[in-house]
Parts: sequence; C-alpha cells; structure tokens
Amino acid sequence: MLLYTANNGDYENLADRMQREPLRKTNVYVNLTNQCTCACTFCLRNTKEMRESNSLWLKREPSAQEVIAEFAKYDMKNFKEIIFCGFGEPTMRLDILIEIASYLKQRNKNISLRINTNGLCDLQAGKEIAPLFQGLIDTVSISLNASTAAEYLRLTRSKFGIQSFDAMLAFAVSCKKYVPHVVLTVVDCIGETEIIACQSLADKLGLTLRVRSFE
Repeated sequence: MLLYTANNGDYENLADRMQREPLRKTNVYVNLTNQCTCACTFCLRNTKEMRESNSLWLKREPSAQEVIAEFAKYDMKNFKEIIFCGFGEPTMRLDILIEIASYLKQRNKNISLRINTNGLCDLQAGKEIAPLFQGLIDTVSISLNASTAAEYLRLTRSKFGIQSFDAMLAFAVSCKKYVPHVVLTVVDCIGETEIIACQSLADKLGLTLRVRSFE
C-alpha cells in the first residue's frame, strides 16, 4: 500500500477510500520503505505477524515515479496534508522523498507536506539534512520517545548507539532554520513524570511537544 488514509489505527488504501466516498480535505500518508534505523521496543513492525499480514508492509520499495504516478490520479485540492510515514523510516529513502515532495509542491504549492521521522537521518546520511527540506516540507514531526539518552536508547535500540539522542535533538534544532513547523512527539504510555521531563526539554529547545495516544 503506497498511499493510504488512517482512522484510529485503521489503514485504508487511498484508491479504496476514493471508491467508497469522495475525498474532502483528507490526510494522505506515503509509504516508502520498511527499513528503519531503530528497533523500538513498542513498535508493532518488529513482530512476525505484522510483517506477514499488515497491509503497510511493502513487498518491495516503490520508485519515485511509481508514487508520483499514483498521485497523478488525484486532485491535490482534496488533500488536507500529505505525510511521509508508513511502516519504516521515510528519510532512509531521502532522495526519493525529496523528488516526490518537489513534484507535489509543483502540483500545488500550498499543499502541506509533513515528515514523521525518528530524527536520525543526519547520522544515517553523514551530513546535515534539514537544508534539503527548505521550501518543500512544512512540518517535521520527530519521535522524542524519552527525556534522557540512556532511556532513549533502551526504548529505540537505535543502531547508532548512545549518540542517537543528542543527534536527534540536534536535527530538531537544525530543522527550525528551514521548516516552518517542528514538533517533538511522545506516546502517552511513557507516564506523567517522563512526559513532564520531555515537555521541559522541548521548552528548552523552543520546540512544540505533542503527546499522542499509543496505538
């Protein structure tokens, strides 16, 4: 499933949604990869059952042209926001993501584009990535997950080790220079004390914190 809509944890192919009802300012998600630099303890993608049965699990990664061809079928005015998300980390296919984002902005310069990311793309690419988002990406939503480097690594099991936490925060700060909206997120299951600590960290960095429900 390359393009899909989401409703309370239920995912539906965009084409199927279109057949059932007309689109009216709908959020559309772009699924580019199964790959991820983390193996989070709470992530359902790590279970064999989800890999075999979930419709978001890609049998192969799509090309930019395949995704663009799917978008060409639709009127951009029907979309409220387009989010690069899916089962994997979208920035692991950074060139493809940028090519698709450029196409979408050419189709409709006012369309809102968001990336949901673990924020470790600078480590993955070995360079500062945020400048590539200027003029293309409207929102970067980064999974904060924890308030300390040790807890972050325990939860995410990032392949980059203990440096991951500071790199993620540095990426968030970097994005502020190039992207209109930068948001840190945590899931509500981490507990009130940890949420308060994460809010304090977000405030220190001058970033918005969003607490989302664990699905």
